[in-house]
Amino acid sequence: MKSRLARAVVAALSLVLLLSTAANTPAAPQAPQFKVIAFYSGTYDDAHIAFEKEAAVWFPQVAAQYNFSYTQTNNWSMLTSLTTAQANVVMFLDDVPTDSGQRAGFQHYMQNGGAYFGWHVSAYNDSGTGWSWFNNTLMGTGTFNNNTWFPTTAILHTDSSHPATRRLPTTWMAGVSEWYSWHNDLRQNPNIQVLASVDASSFPVGTDPNQSWYSGYYPILWTNKQYKMLYANFGHDAMNYQTKTPLSSTFADPTQDKFIIDGLLWLGGGATTDAPTDQINPGGYFSLVNKGNNKCVDARGAGTTNGTAIQQYACNNSNAQQFQFQGTNGPWLRVNNRANTAESLDVSGRSTADGAGIQLWAYGGGTNQQWQAVQEPGGYWHFTSMATQKCLTTSGSGDGTQLTQATCTGVASQSFRLQQQP
Repeated sequence: MKSRLARAVVAALSLVLLLSTAANTPAAPQAPQFKVIAFYSGTYDDAHIAFEKEAAVWFPQVAAQYNFSYTQTNNWSMLTSLTTAQANVVMFLDDVPTDSGQRAGFQHYMQNGGAYFGWHVSAYNDSGTGWSWFNNTLMGTGTFNNNTWFPTTAILHTDSSHPATRRLPTTWMAGVSEWYSWHNDLRQNPNIQVLASVDASSFPVGTDPNQSWYSGYYPILWTNKQYKMLYANFGHDAMNYQTKTPLSSTFADPTQDKFIIDGLLWLGGGATTDAPTDQINPGGYFSLVNKGNNKCVDARGAGTTNGTAIQQYACNNSNAQQFQFQGTNGPWLRVNNRANTAESLDVSGRSTADGAGIQLWAYGGGTNQQWQAVQEPGGYWHFTSMATQKCLTTSGSGDGTQLTQATCTGVASQSFRLQQQP
């Protein structure tokens, strides 16, 4: 009897131990839904290089969120023998291969079940490009015609239904880019399905009168129905070319990001999603800690009324040091103070000058009250004014110094770490 009881006790203890061990054993990592490889060069045009660096930060975050693998490489020779076992989706980030073996390898990959997502310069071509299959058969563009300048946002019209456009409204503001046109009319190609084009309400597009569009039909997003492919004309950040500082972000527009994410999931065969795409949680409150002096952005005297100076101050987690990032349109944000969310960061007097002070003011939709958050490597951000393309800037290290706008130069006084607060 004792022996039978002892055996029962031992069995019960063993079962408890087994269940406890199973409960504490980490789950095996989930296999990625699909694999993406992105090719880049990183050698031409600071705005293109900025986009490629931005992609190297943003895409790994998205890959972790939606469970796919992402590799970014400048080893274009991998295209020579690339197979779908190595990559389900290929992206060209602002460049294309020029080697004949690499081109032949990519064509073979696409003709044997591969998928492709092209960006901006990947569609650029001229009479000397000499890759007819890519430019005419796959892309349908023929040769490059012209471009807009300087880089600006554009209002787009969603032209057709597609898995990549499932969450796009009829019209929406795309992020900042330089926009291209081509000699071929893609509407006349039965293999091409235009997904979005410049809406008539957007004209003129560009700020240089000699390099602007005033009317016409300009496709921005499309697919080729004979291949699994997408092309997006965006991928050129606004830049201060003198200081090599990005003034905008390709991935700052939540609507545009829906197209990118839904497009990638379609290309890779991943599960669809309705998850939000805001880079900064619009429902959260954040402290902004300056990289240069470790001080927090602060409403002076805990003020909540028009004209309250925005200063730097020792971090104390008060409401005066907590801000909400709320989207206005496209990539633009208003930055509200937690103590009174009707009050937003505002460039005093709508000034365009370096050194103009930043204050709180009741939000009224002014361009001096809207900002773009530009992500930097290392978890920092800088914030550019819609009105002036100048950056939110601190000065020195003392408490109480008012923040200003200043020409973006990439210095630490213009970089901020966001810390979400309860």
